[in-house]
Amino acid sequence: MTRNSLWIRTLLVLSFVIAPFCMPVVNAKEPEPKTFRFYPLPPDLPRLQFLESFSSPLDVSAGKSSFRDFVFGGEDNEGHLVNKPYGLAVHEGAIYVVDTRGNGWGVYDLANKKTRMVTPSGGGSLKKPINIAIDVDGTRYVTDSERQQVLVYDSRDRFQRAYGEPGQFKPIDVLIAGDFLYITDIENHRVVALDKHTGAEIRSFGEAGSEPGQFFHPTNLTMAPDGSLYVVDTSNFRVQQFTVDGEFVRVFGAAGNSPGNFTRPKGIAMDHDGHIYVVDAAFQNVQIFHPDGGAQMYFGMPGVEEDSINMPTVVKIDYDSVAYFEQYFSPDFDVEYLVLVASQFGANKVAVFGFGQPRE
Repeated sequence: MTRNSLWIRTLLVLSFVIAPFCMPVVNAKEPEPKTFRFYPLPPDLPRLQFLESFSSPLDVSAGKSSFRDFVFGGEDNEGHLVNKPYGLAVHEGAIYVVDTRGNGWGVYDLANKKTRMVTPSGGGSLKKPINIAIDVDGTRYVTDSERQQVLVYDSRDRFQRAYGEPGQFKPIDVLIAGDFLYITDIENHRVVALDKHTGAEIRSFGEAGSEPGQFFHPTNLTMAPDGSLYVVDTSNFRVQQFTVDGEFVRVFGAAGNSPGNFTRPKGIAMDHDGHIYVVDAAFQNVQIFHPDGGAQMYFGMPGVEEDSINMPTVVKIDYDSVAYFEQYFSPDFDVEYLVLVASQFGANKVAVFGFGQPRE
């Protein structure tokens, strides 16, 4: 080997050793900051943060949702859950979603990280379940508009009995109040109070009409902190307030497309301070009213975004399950309670929001 060739080989070796240290340094791409969605939109003070939405495995065709990864630890909880939801209930760390098409209800058990579908059989078979209410002992009360009954199941989902004779009522919503069940009878335009232990009809109020105290297709109802009842009078485009004995108190809302008006009101809920949430299936949003009935704000809109609500049915407020969604909270926003909204259409069947206020 000549001296020149040896020199060339030495230069080549050194170039391979030194070159990596001479290459320009490319910084790793900084992760994009997480964005949070609030209502109302700026410049108004935010009072509601969108947290997450979730659906059944059948609705999530492009992989696992972040909700399932977070709540269920990434487990692949198989099972047929809701396709066309209507009613919602939250009890002891579990979200119950009635499936009008699946003849049962889906359970998203946040506390135990499980999901399941309950489809009763035999005498407890459901034909068109609409709403569900769960008592403190876990007893489930489910309205079925086709059977025209309220069906009762124990805390282990075992059928117990059914309330309602043929033609007695066509129930849509059910509310537990002490020893009574209040149901909306959409066909006979009234509210009926039943003994929750026997199903005996105790009293009813309302009749067809548009005057105060009358109804035209009442659908949903809720109870205020003072014990009064608020009933969504759907085809009269309003909400009416009554005492538990059925005495008319007041009314708010009217047909229209401006804030405070309705086109197709359905679900209703109330927080501990008396703020009233009303779903409008036609506007595809939820309006929030002050305790005096004045419009405060609205949230939601149809679409394909995560926080979209499409043909919403009910809204529920829950103070007990906030901790399960803490991972989604903005560090600059304090969440007081959850607001859950069910949608009959779209990819996301249940949207979860957090009501609160910015941190000082």
